[in-house]
Amino acid sequence: MTQLKLDTFLPYRLSVASNRVSAAIATAYDRLFALKIPEWRLIAVIAEGQAITQQAVGVATRMDKVTVSRAAQALAERGLIARQPNMGDKRSHLLTLTATGRALYDQVAPKALEMEAAIFEQLDPAERRMLSAMLERIEAAAAAVVPEGDGPR
Repeated sequence: MTQLKLDTFLPYRLSVASNRVSAAIATAYDRLFALKIPEWRLIAVIAEGQAITQQAVGVATRMDKVTVSRAAQALAERGLIARQPNMGDKRSHLLTLTATGRALYDQVAPKALEMEAAIFEQLDPAERRMLSAMLERIEAAAAAVVPEGDGPR
């Protein structure tokens, strides 16, 4: 009988590594900017483009609807994002950064890049590119095994 050993089970190892990186970053974001990881992800996604719906944020970040909704509400209460009616779909709102939200993003983004560099400084540029390519392939393979929308809710 084949036995599963977590310390060699790749999905477990990926999860542990992701949780450790996220925990390190979450501590810094909370201490420096009073932001939780879902809030930062929402700000970062909005900052990358134009106004976006909460549903589109969920798709982009792989966060569930409740997490996105709570993050959006917290950010709106802090005056960091604005919610505007979506003329294309009356059931949703478009989220945009306020001037205060943009200023916060401009402070957080360099810190995020600094933390990424510190965490991955042990990898040379070629290894980083290879890791990124491998993660893309793993994500694609996982999507092929369980297509979007077919997973747990």
